[in-house]
Amino acid sequence: MTTRLSYRILNVFTVGDDPFSGNPLCVFEDATGLSDQDLQNLARQLNLSETTFITPGDGNATATVRIFTPTFEMPFAGHPTLGTAHVVRDLLSAGDSVVLRMPAGAITVRADASTWTLQAKHPTTREVTVSTEDLARTVGLPPSSLTSQPLWVNVGVEQLVVPLRSAEDVRAAHTDPALLREFGTGADGESLVYVWAPTGPETIEARFFFAQNDAAIEDPATGSACANLGGWFLANGTKGVRRRIHQGSAIQRPSELDLQVSDNGTIFVSGAVREVGRGTFTI
Repeated sequence: MTTRLSYRILNVFTVGDDPFSGNPLCVFEDATGLSDQDLQNLARQLNLSETTFITPGDGNATATVRIFTPTFEMPFAGHPTLGTAHVVRDLLSAGDSVVLRMPAGAITVRADASTWTLQAKHPTTREVTVSTEDLARTVGLPPSSLTSQPLWVNVGVEQLVVPLRSAEDVRAAHTDPALLREFGTGADGESLVYVWAPTGPETIEARFFFAQNDAAIEDPATGSACANLGGWFLANGTKGVRRRIHQGSAIQRPSELDLQVSDNGTIFVSGAVREVGRGTFTI
């Protein structure tokens, strides 16, 4: 039996009118009846950092969403959440507030035109036990480039958040997949690191590296890491902040993410979403 599946391609955390900015995402409009293996095979076929699959919501959820990389399922990720919300609003005429049910829990996402904002779960943190020297080797920098306390932070997916001395250090960072797996593997078995530094009172330069098979890959825009950075601020006693995060320029995909940590400690991540294509997949 042949099944035809409609999908959309979107860019999330875009910059202005640039159609080649932001992080690409594929969203399948209706994954009802597909097996887990079907979902994984489709994500592997598209070979984007994430592909999402929509099915009907339950309870208070507008829709149920599952997120797959080419090799595994994720409980939560930022740019797939914003991009999928954009599609759900259009498909269901759901208005500017939707609730997406994910394995990590129900995520509320709100829109102002094409800019979407998610409210992250309250973060958990744990200390980094790797030495400064080994952590510096992992990101390809001298130990002097690492400044204040790195932390493991989790608002849905655990990531290693590493502050650096300057934007120049962020731009110089690179990683080896073997070192990333040895020193940057979290409790869930995924190997990843988020490096960042301030470039002004309210601006940040950031990069995100993760291990996939035998390679180290750089993500152009990472909403979950942006939310985890909010968790890092909270762990360091900082609330009531707004930051614009620039990511992706090192791989020719400039992206802009907006982070807010409210006075009561709630974390919000915002970014623009742009649909760039539609199609039909036949299986």
